[in-house]
Amino acid sequence: MVSFWAKIPLVRASMLAHPEAEWIFWVDSDAIFTDMEFRIPLERYKDHNLVVHGWPNLIYEKKSWVSVNAGVFLLRNCQWSMEFLDVWAGMGPQSPHYTKWGQILRSTLKDKMFQESDDQSALVYLILKEKKKWGDMIYIENEYSLHGYWLGVVGKFKNITQKYLEIEKVVHKLRRRHAEVVSERYGAMRERYVEEGSDRKGGWRRPFITHFTGCQPCSGAHNPAYVGNSCWIEMERALNFADNQVLRNFGYMHPDIGNGSYVMPLPVDFPGDEFDEFM
Repeated sequence: MVSFWAKIPLVRASMLAHPEAEWIFWVDSDAIFTDMEFRIPLERYKDHNLVVHGWPNLIYEKKSWVSVNAGVFLLRNCQWSMEFLDVWAGMGPQSPHYTKWGQILRSTLKDKMFQESDDQSALVYLILKEKKKWGDMIYIENEYSLHGYWLGVVGKFKNITQKYLEIEKVVHKLRRRHAEVVSERYGAMRERYVEEGSDRKGGWRRPFITHFTGCQPCSGAHNPAYVGNSCWIEMERALNFADNQVLRNFGYMHPDIGNGSYVMPLPVDFPGDEFDEFM
């Protein structure tokens, strides 16, 4: 089980090692948390065992292999999940039917351009072809960025920052510096002001996760469609965008998220009357 298929035995091992955990959260190594206050709405998934980011119309109408993203998902630690992982892994390179599965997936998913059986196409196939057994227990999430594709996200960072500062300028209690341990409480307080900016609405809310799909940070062999060192530049910006949310608790920020080496102190009442000079 190599490459992207390696996640399945790792997740299964985590489930067995931690029977006390209700959920296992898999996040690819090329994904960055970019909303440090976000709370996953687990209550929404009470009737489901697997949560992935995707678009139902692309699954059922377009039969697209990119209709979901298998790089970030939540899996309930239960028997259903164990059985699902076994079936999913049965389409991978350890299976004697691996080559055959590649042919089946390519013929089923019309936009799949390569022959090999991959984990994401296999997941879409199981949702499509075994809906009652597997698909109905899988929640397709797209109300927040469980997987925020980086090319659609990084250009919004400046606007997102400005929106959040505008809210804090009006809502004074959100400006208060606080220990990181109570950040979740401040996130809940902020929720009423940022809900309208969610992915399905305004689109300016902080993405929970920014996923650098295709950048291949470990090998460096990124998708040739990405120009020059754009992956590395935007990864640094995403990390500094997230870092600013932590630094704010201590009264500091990166004024330029493209320059992680420079941090500046903030006025006590920021973003009050000093707001404009920092933007």
